[in-house]
Amino acid sequence: MAVAPVSGLGYLLQGVRLIASPGLRRFVVVPLLVNVLVFAGAIWAGVAWFEGFVTWVEGRVPGWLQWLEWLLWPIFVLTLLVLVFYGFGLVANLIAAPFNALLAEKVELHLTGRPLEEGGGLAKAMRELIPTLIDEVRKVLYSLAWAIPFLILFLIPGVNLAAPLLWFLYTAWMLALQYVDYPMGNHGLKFSAMRSGLRKRRMLGLGFGAATAGMTLVPVLNFMVMPAAVAGATALWVSELRGEP
Repeated sequence: MAVAPVSGLGYLLQGVRLIASPGLRRFVVVPLLVNVLVFAGAIWAGVAWFEGFVTWVEGRVPGWLQWLEWLLWPIFVLTLLVLVFYGFGLVANLIAAPFNALLAEKVELHLTGRPLEEGGGLAKAMRELIPTLIDEVRKVLYSLAWAIPFLILFLIPGVNLAAPLLWFLYTAWMLALQYVDYPMGNHGLKFSAMRSGLRKRRMLGLGFGAATAGMTLVPVLNFMVMPAAVAGATALWVSELRGEP
């Protein structure tokens, strides 16, 4: 059990190697493009909003308090990290969900040499577009439901000292669920079954999710985190979770 979190990191690194494989690169294009566009748009919108906010504050704050701008920038950066790299990450996954499922299918074929029993391909991804999007919305609602009590912890004196760590663990768990969903969903497993299966390997899932969360904070690498995490989660499914009852 002690090496489980490290193994989770290993699966993400394996995902990075997998998406560079010649036979899989073409299935990475759409998820990668969606991720780049959503993150770039979110950063642009965030910077534009903050510049307007600073201008509004400067027009209402006395000159001797202009130094507050230097205090606002670090707060903005932290807020941007939370909203962009976590919130907009959910949006990117929602948009790219059908293509992520297709990527997970091709990665599993690459690893096992066996196609899905029920068939697959782009036609299947398009045929299941609506059910896939509904499942994505269900995951978002589940994430929001758990986010509220974790956010409340920031308001409790004493407890709020540990709140950042607890929030990171929450984010890691949600990311693990988010990405393991693609290979498991390809086999018809529902979201409740996914949660139950991953809970049996909780430390492994947290290790994978923590590595994914860390990758979202690294400039440039955060653009490729979605396809890498899909591929890594598929490798995790094939090696660790597929044999679970």
